[in-house]
Amino acid sequence: MSRILLVEDDDRIVGFIKRGLEAEGYVVDVTDSGGDALAMVRETPYALIILDRMLPGIDGLEVCRMLRREQHEHLILMLTARDSLQDKVEGLKGGADDYLTKPFAFDELIARMEALLRRRSSTGTDPVLRVGDLALDPVGKKVWRGKREISLTAKEFKLLAYLMSHSGAVISRTRLLNNVWDLSFDPETKVVDVYIRYLRSKIESADEKPLIKTVRGFGYVVSA
Repeated sequence: MSRILLVEDDDRIVGFIKRGLEAEGYVVDVTDSGGDALAMVRETPYALIILDRMLPGIDGLEVCRMLRREQHEHLILMLTARDSLQDKVEGLKGGADDYLTKPFAFDELIARMEALLRRRSSTGTDPVLRVGDLALDPVGKKVWRGKREISLTAKEFKLLAYLMSHSGAVISRTRLLNNVWDLSFDPETKVVDVYIRYLRSKIESADEKPLIKTVRGFGYVVSA
């Protein structure tokens, strides 16, 4: 899957990571609360959790331990300003799959994430998003319809990834503007509609079943 949970209480780090991951085609949910993170993970099958160790209230290490006690198998990449060997050992023993010390380069974060996702894929858990015969690989940045590989621009890929990660749910234009274009307001353009047309022209040929549906007055839904 391409949906990531970022649990971090430093707004600067949140902005840095969220913008970068969304540019890479990931869908990113954010919280600064360990308690909220637990609730979100219990409801959503995230591909990976980026978890700050030093959180107010329930700290990241305890969040990690609680998730493992509850048998959650989500990949967890722990972030921390602590770089001692003992801190790293505690994090890994607490259930983290990897450990990254602040400050870090974004390229290293992506490399570690993709290594974890490849490892999970090689052990039998499929990271590819699928709706009917449409498949999207968030790590390899590839899309197929049946056996036909489809070439998308970065923005088209990001839009399709967001819709497919919420398959079956009607997503409003406002929500798409916020999560795909990083806009907190409606620019009063038809940019969403235009990109939906681009996607349809590429993934829905004349003899293929339509997968992107318009729900008038509400938004769009991807379903088989």
